[in-house]
Amino acid sequence: MKIKAVLISEKDQPNEKTEIQLDPPKRNEVLVKIAACGVCHTDEVARAQIIPVPLPAVFGHEGCGIVEEVGAGVENFKKGDRVGFSYGYCGTCENCSTGKPYGCEENRHLNFGGTYLDGTKRLHDNGKDVSVFFGQSAFASHAVVNVNNLIHVPDGIDLKLVGPLGCGIQTGAGAVLNYIKPGAASSIIITGCGSVGLSAVMASKIAGCTTILACDVIESRLELAKELGATHTINAKKVENVAEEVKKITRIGTNYAIDCTGNGNCVRQSLNCTRSLGLCVVLGATQELTIHVENELMGTGKTLAGIVEGCSIPQIFIPKLLEYYQKGMFPFDRLISLYKFSDITQAVEDMHSGKVIKAVLVMD
Repeated sequence: MKIKAVLISEKDQPNEKTEIQLDPPKRNEVLVKIAACGVCHTDEVARAQIIPVPLPAVFGHEGCGIVEEVGAGVENFKKGDRVGFSYGYCGTCENCSTGKPYGCEENRHLNFGGTYLDGTKRLHDNGKDVSVFFGQSAFASHAVVNVNNLIHVPDGIDLKLVGPLGCGIQTGAGAVLNYIKPGAASSIIITGCGSVGLSAVMASKIAGCTTILACDVIESRLELAKELGATHTINAKKVENVAEEVKKITRIGTNYAIDCTGNGNCVRQSLNCTRSLGLCVVLGATQELTIHVENELMGTGKTLAGIVEGCSIPQIFIPKLLEYYQKGMFPFDRLISLYKFSDITQAVEDMHSGKVIKAVLVMD
C-alpha cells in the first residue's frame, strides 16, 4: 500500500513528507494507522548519522495508533485496537526469556539495524528498500509493527498522548522506579529537564524521595520541575559549581543522580554531585567522558551506570504509568505540545530551542 512518510535518504536531510510503499504485515505483525508520534532526540541523532542507521530510512519511534490489519499468528490484538509502540526485542534470547527485554541480544539490530527480526524490510521507495527504525518508523501515516512492540491502550486515555511513553517518558520514570528504586527519604539530582528528566522528577516523587533536585539552564523548565515534584532547582548558568550547590543543600551530596543531557561534562558533574557509595545513572546518548577513576568513582565506592529504556518491560510498565496518570500522580500530559504532522520541521526546531519539552506529531 502507498503511505505518507518522512523519508531520509542522506545525512541531515530535511524532514519532508513523501509517498512510499509499505508491505502488508507478516507473521506476528500488525498494520497500524498512526495517530501520533513523539519527536525524540534519538530521531535527530540517527538523522545526523551519529547513530549510523542505514539510509534511506523512516524515523519516528514513539508512535501510537489503531490496528487496521493483523498478520498470521497474532492472537492478542485485533482490528480496531488502540495501541502504543515501544522498542523492539526478540523475545527468545536469554535476557528476554528472563524478563529483561531491554537487554535483548538483538537490541541494536532490531532498533537501529534497519530491518525486522527476519532480516527483511517492509518499506520501499521506487523499488529501493527503506530501513525501519525501532521496528516501527512512525513518522508516517501507517506502520507495520511486531506484536513485541505493542501495548494495549485502555479507553478513556487520549491516544495522542501515549506515544512518548514508549521511549523518553518510560526511560526517565523507569530509571527511578525500575532501576534505582530509591530508599525511603533519599535524595536525588536530575540534570537535564526535558521529557526524560521531568519524568524522572515525577517518578522520584512517586518513589518517596524527600529531596529532589532538578538542574537545567532553562528557567521555565526548572519552574515546571518544581510544580511536578522537585524540592530544589539549580540553574547551572547561574552558579559557579553545581556540585558545591548540591552539597549546600544536602551537606554531603545526593544518594542518586540521573543525567539526561548527553553531555560528558554534565555526566561527570552528576557523578560528583553524589555522596560516597552514590549511584549515577546515564540516560542521555553521551559520546565521550573523561573521569579520574580513583578520585571520582572507585575511591569513593560510587557506581556509574548506563541503562536502556528505563529497564522497562513496556507491556507491564506503561500501563502502570497510565494508572499513575489517571490518579493524578504522573501528569505527563503537561510535557506535551501537539503539532500537525506537516509541521514536523517546526516541531524539531522548537524541541532544539527548548521552546517545547516534548513535541508530538498528530497525523493529518
